[in-house]
Amino acid sequence: MFLLASQGYGSRYWLTYQQAAKLGGHVKRGEHSSLVTFWHIGEEREHTAQDGTVKKSRPFLLRYYNVFNLEQTEGIDIPRVSSQPRVNPIEQCEAMVAGMPNAPKREQSDHAWYRPASDTVGMPARGLFNSSEEYYSTLFHELTHSTGHSSRVGREGREELIAEMGAAMLCGISGIETKTLDNSAVYRQSWIARLKSDSRLLVSAASAAQKAADYILGKQEQPIQDDGGAA
Repeated sequence: MFLLASQGYGSRYWLTYQQAAKLGGHVKRGEHSSLVTFWHIGEEREHTAQDGTVKKSRPFLLRYYNVFNLEQTEGIDIPRVSSQPRVNPIEQCEAMVAGMPNAPKREQSDHAWYRPASDTVGMPARGLFNSSEEYYSTLFHELTHSTGHSSRVGREGREELIAEMGAAMLCGISGIETKTLDNSAVYRQSWIARLKSDSRLLVSAASAAQKAADYILGKQEQPIQDDGGAA
């Protein structure tokens, strides 16, 4: 159960390829299965060998299955569990994410991250978050990280503070900031000591975060045109 939960899918349901077919659906093309195992250790037994000696042994049973999460399938209708929080898309946030120019690649993961080497953002399934606002705040954080890539704004240092400030700016623009302030405040506690010892850090980080947010919103700075005239 823990291994399956770490895969990052939002559905609690897992099934084999054959089970998906029996339910009238199928596994999506290109999806990879996860391995689950079943162990059973039987009661200790005694048996007499041909030479008359008595030996003890336990029967072991091992079975394994290749399973797919319900999110990896199509054509299967399973009702949503009522106790599971609904994490619905927020139109304004979706528009901001979809409109990001030169966006990084995205893939599903068991935790949120940005990998500069492959220019990829990893995110857990939406249904694993406690609220829609928490999902988008986390996604904004990772997208802000991605603006540090050399193909976008490009920068070095203070990444976590910049990413959190950029996410807070984007949450404010999309109108979800009131439901994410508590989490953001807790996240930034670790930076307070550094901010107090370096008054320039806050200003420089805020400036970098603003540039990152502007990039995500498609407000890149336009290069100054030289018309050849005298100053």
